[in-house]
Amino acid sequence: MTRIIADPETFVPDALRGFALAHQGEVRLVYGGVVRAQPLPAGRTAVLVGGGSGHYPAFAGYVGQGMAAGAICGNVFTSPSTGQALRVAEAADAGGGVLFTFGQYAGDVIHFGEAQRRLRERGVDARTVLITDDVASAPVGEEDRRRGIAGIVCVFHIAGASAERGDGIHDVERLARRANERTRSHGVAFAGCTLPGAEHPLFDVPDGAMSVGLGIHGEPGVRDVPIEDASRLAQTLLAPLLEERPEGADRAVVLLNGLGTVKYEELFVLFGHVCDLLEENGVTVVEPVCGELVTSLDMGGVSLTTMWLDDELEELWRSAASAPAFRKGTVTPSAAEAEKPAAGRRPPARPITLSSRPPASEASRSAAAVARELLAVAREAISVEAERLGDLDAIAGDGDHGVGMLRGLTAASDAAGRADAEAGVDTVLEAAGDAWAETAGGTSGALWGGALVSLGASLAAAPDLDAEHVGAAIRAARERIESLGGAQPGDKTMLDAIAPFESAFARAAGDGGDVRRALSAGAAAARQAADATADLSPRRGRARPLAERSVGHPDPGAVSFTVVVDAVERRMRQE
Repeated sequence: MTRIIADPETFVPDALRGFALAHQGEVRLVYGGVVRAQPLPAGRTAVLVGGGSGHYPAFAGYVGQGMAAGAICGNVFTSPSTGQALRVAEAADAGGGVLFTFGQYAGDVIHFGEAQRRLRERGVDARTVLITDDVASAPVGEEDRRRGIAGIVCVFHIAGASAERGDGIHDVERLARRANERTRSHGVAFAGCTLPGAEHPLFDVPDGAMSVGLGIHGEPGVRDVPIEDASRLAQTLLAPLLEERPEGADRAVVLLNGLGTVKYEELFVLFGHVCDLLEENGVTVVEPVCGELVTSLDMGGVSLTTMWLDDELEELWRSAASAPAFRKGTVTPSAAEAEKPAAGRRPPARPITLSSRPPASEASRSAAAVARELLAVAREAISVEAERLGDLDAIAGDGDHGVGMLRGLTAASDAAGRADAEAGVDTVLEAAGDAWAETAGGTSGALWGGALVSLGASLAAAPDLDAEHVGAAIRAARERIESLGGAQPGDKTMLDAIAPFESAFARAAGDGGDVRRALSAGAAAARQAADATADLSPRRGRARPLAERSVGHPDPGAVSFTVVVDAVERRMRQE
């Protein structure tokens, strides 16, 4: 468990502040992460890495020469927001384009994708390379569905070394993709990890067993097997990596990664057996790394990574690097010194800025007042259910759904409350949605944030707020969620409750029902549909590799949606 905490809610900014103080000559804080203390030379490609916190040395520890130009750091096990990615990109950009590279997780894909889109709109050549090294998360032939674990370090150094030698963004992207295509990882866990401030781990491994195919966000493995000695464990970890060995490959980078509580002497014992097996299979190990590379808080576990080399990848891997957590060879420091905040100072949060709009109509202002009240009602309802939602999420995920929902709704309600009293519903819900996405991060943060913005825009455009027009706004919100997340009903996501809610609301409205009656019908349909997700197997997100564990339990996103709409329906019924 995490024992040194000031406040669980500020664990990540507190840790980043201390990290920047410890490495003042190498990195500087920006709101949302860190960048190099020295600016990149003009025209150089900025390689940006990132994801949720809780994985140190990933991601901030890999900012430096021969590695990344900056790291975007979300909340623990939660993807950073679009705003965070944009601010780090703005601080790191040297005019040679921006390459985002990160493990493939739904929230990261959404937020970084939106940041890429906005950067391109501003004339920045922004690109993305997803890292998909985990063999346990999807079978051969479906490599593009895999998640990224410790193999991210290989891609970070290849991309960073390419940028460092002055390659243009086209080549940096090409080489990062090649590194990803030739990198494979496989891991096991002996014990789960515990979120800061929590009393219990996100999952437990039975005594005398190990969980094979773990994730790095507190997800358990895909199967539990009896614990093995070092010789047998080396075979278990290496076998699937050798099975995907490219034809003719006889050289490999090897990373043996401790996930938090497996210490170096233990890793060295295991690494010796790994090297023996590789030698037996005719593989030459090139500049290996054995230690903590991508952790998962205090998880007891290890992962093994191979990057199968060709001449170009080997040259780049052997090149020098100097980052707080990754040093190779000798680098020549840049003479330019960046302006940076005073030691230990937090970068100021950037406020959400509201779009300029013409004066709101009386109906839109009235709807805005209702929206403010209902956001507060939803926040209170989620606060009561946050622990239950977290426990549900921990069955096949990382256990942070309840905390994330509460954090997002709190930020949304506060932002709506700060909006001008004369603002319309579109302005208020845009502020709320942006604040939700910015503060909560993660997949649900992006989806709820986008849904609120679309809901507000549709309501503001309606001539009146009868059930028909409210139903149209609900449809716009659902369509936005589908376009952002890519899920469909049946994938075991929040959409499995939203779609029935929308349909039942529309039927009641079409039968002449008012908003209250339509809400009642929609809420009942959502509850029934959320319960029915227990029978579904997840086809998207972190729960997909753990589909068997998820069956029999409802989807946490669908359940949290019903908590919200039930609270809204009860409040509207009181009017």
